[in-house]
Amino acid sequence: MRDISYRVALGGIISALCLVTMFLAGIFPALYLLLPGIAGILLMIIAVEVNTGWAFLTYLAVGLLAMFITFDKEAALIFIMFFGHYPIIRFYIQKIKVKLLRFAVKILLFNVCIIAFFYVTVYIFGLKEMLEEFDDLGRYGAYIMLGISNLVFLFYDFDLDFTYMLYKKRLMPKFRKKR
Repeated sequence: MRDISYRVALGGIISALCLVTMFLAGIFPALYLLLPGIAGILLMIIAVEVNTGWAFLTYLAVGLLAMFITFDKEAALIFIMFFGHYPIIRFYIQKIKVKLLRFAVKILLFNVCIIAFFYVTVYIFGLKEMLEEFDDLGRYGAYIMLGISNLVFLFYDFDLDFTYMLYKKRLMPKFRKKR
């Protein structure tokens, strides 16, 4: 019984922390990409402590709640379309032995998610301002932004590695002693 109650409690705490970060995206609009990324990192804790299935359930709960109750819908959408599921899916991607293939899968997944995010934001939610921002960069503005976002993704992926190792080596042993 303690096991299921621990999972539910941890899922509730992580969900609450994720939603707080998503609310902060509405308060600090300049951080609308950073805060969903932090929320995704928090979901990685559930994947480590419980399992990836439980982490996906938490991701679904946070994603639904973020779309309905947070102010910044664009931040909620980027959480749903990339930052929420990538730290969990990454556990499976990391099992690919060939480094080049693993890297290619990560880049492909990121680009599919980001291009889908762009089209959903512009054509479904009607935020045509995004298209105007690309016009400011000229004819190749979209490609330039995609290249820059790929560089940012590489930093985020490296940060996930660092955070995972920090959690496993420093924080997890401290939490295990208290239980």
